[in-house]
Amino acid sequence: MTTRSASVTRTTSETDIDLDLTVDGSGEADVETGIGFFDHMLTSFAKHGLFDLRVECDGDLHVDDHHTVEDVALALGEAFDEALGDRSGIVRFADRRVPLDEAVASVVVDVSGRPLFRFEGEFSQDSVGEFTSHMAGHFARSLTTTAGLTLHASVEGENAHHEVEALFKCLARTLDDATRIDERRQGTPSTKGEL
Repeated sequence: MTTRSASVTRTTSETDIDLDLTVDGSGEADVETGIGFFDHMLTSFAKHGLFDLRVECDGDLHVDDHHTVEDVALALGEAFDEALGDRSGIVRFADRRVPLDEAVASVVVDVSGRPLFRFEGEFSQDSVGEFTSHMAGHFARSLTTTAGLTLHASVEGENAHHEVEALFKCLARTLDDATRIDERRQGTPSTKGEL
């Protein structure tokens, strides 16, 4: 099997991002976004999805965290899209529920090539450190857009740290499941012949 990896550079007036992704990795992460909790979430995403991930982002954090979180997600989605190529041999569909203490997150994904995102739930606190809690959902939406995913997610709990972390871990586990190679499958997993 060829290595499924990609490198993405994204530069705008709001962020400057260099990102490397290996889908079939070992969970190694080297992340610097300037937002401590977001670094923790991306590291957790890599660890639990067994993705190797390197992210360097210089963003306009003097404004807020929005552009940094959104643009990293867009770059990560682009890297997944490039690394997966024509999606030949992948499982394609997956769903997971992941708890973290009182919180639980659910993610259902189709690596369909057609971006669609639905989210249910609210975060119990407005922020975790310098990370705005509702940006967790926006991260998933932005990733969905450039990765070409159909993704349904939900979260419930009493502590935003736990809710956000459960969501990132659940997203990682679900993407790991859906992007795995099924040795029984020949070609792209679609009756149309392409995704």
